[in-house]
Amino acid sequence: MKITERVAQFAAPLVEECGCTLWDVEFVREGGQWFLRLLIDKEGGVSINDCEAVSRKVDPVLDEEDPIEQSYTFEVWSAGIERPLKRPSDFEKFMGSPITAKLYKAVNGQKEINGTLTGYDNGDVTITAGDETVELKKGDYSLIRLRAEF
Repeated sequence: MKITERVAQFAAPLVEECGCTLWDVEFVREGGQWFLRLLIDKEGGVSINDCEAVSRKVDPVLDEEDPIEQSYTFEVWSAGIERPLKRPSDFEKFMGSPITAKLYKAVNGQKEINGTLTGYDNGDVTITAGDETVELKKGDYSLIRLRAEF
């Protein structure tokens, strides 16, 4: 089992005890340092107090479970308004929402497409921008994230 899966397994119930939901777990190397990040969500938005409460709740369990051999920095973040969509349930939940797709190769001269999420099927995404519809295969894009419109 991957580190992120192990951490998600024991962290999700603790995050819920704090009134939030676990959106994602990241274990990434940045600038020569490892970071374990919990991205949390909450109806009405996540505050710094929510992040602190989750950190205080999960940190001792991380020490107890000890799922990571090397040293790392533990962080708790809000998933953010422009969060990435990764799981099928994310796409289902935000169907009809404004998104940005970052592409590996340009489509119609663009490596980024802004539009509305209008379809999802096993990793394939349909985006509608105005009267144009673009269908992307799973391997066509590196990232799909929500796009805030004000």
